[in-house]
Amino acid sequence: MRLVRLGPRGREVPAVVVQGVHRHLRPVTDDLGPAFFAGEGLAAVAAAVAAGDLPEVVGADRMRVGAPIARPGKILCIGLNYRDHAAETGAAVPAEPVVFMKDPATVVGPFDTVLIPRGSTKTDWEVELGVVVGRTARYLASPAEARAHVAGYVLSHDVSEREFQLERGGQWDKGKSCETFNPLGPELVTADEIPDPQELQLSLSTNGVKRQAGSTANMVFGVDHLIWYLSQFLVLEPGDLINTGTPAGVALGLPDAPYLRAGDVVELEITGLGRACQKFEQA
Repeated sequence: MRLVRLGPRGREVPAVVVQGVHRHLRPVTDDLGPAFFAGEGLAAVAAAVAAGDLPEVVGADRMRVGAPIARPGKILCIGLNYRDHAAETGAAVPAEPVVFMKDPATVVGPFDTVLIPRGSTKTDWEVELGVVVGRTARYLASPAEARAHVAGYVLSHDVSEREFQLERGGQWDKGKSCETFNPLGPELVTADEIPDPQELQLSLSTNGVKRQAGSTANMVFGVDHLIWYLSQFLVLEPGDLINTGTPAGVALGLPDAPYLRAGDVVELEITGLGRACQKFEQA
């Protein structure tokens, strides 16, 4: 299934895309947030789709596309998770996943404006595969158990301010948690539609210039390993978002690539998960 949220920010309507038609999910749920995933919401949506009694969202093609999940309980991010990205930044390939947190309030829609922070000189781009947790994961015994805890996958943009991240005290969260710094979507694609999350192609362009082109096959630590690993240190809850890292091609690793400025446009895509486009403006 493909789940979306449509409408003005803060007043989005949940919907499911059935054979190209957007259908209301309000008969099933008020929103696509942590409570929805914790309460077997995906099963309820599947039953409603099978019954064929969900009304069409009239004018869906004219509505704003919001993030496909409501504010997650937490956003967990994995750094240096592609060998080519580690190499371009001069970092060693990590022996264990590099984990940091991102403010859940950074989530915005896939076509929303992204704000460059005041005082920023190094706002950077990062296309990433996002994993949405569907079931509580706590001390999983092995990576083989991980896939059963995935609700679905989403195109995620882990926008970063490199000076804040690396030169202002070494606190990565500061460079990752500026407002609007996690555009998400357009769709949450349920796990059953993505047989292997390690076979997806990622790409990103800035102002029409291709900057990133990679494959999730090149992750240092795959999705299953990450979920298992994270569950050893904290409890993954339904509706949490995991950003799994970015391939090479970020401004930090490209000496001839300018960092983002007001007026710049970033376009992103992951095969099977859709496309997104954001314009950057000064905060």
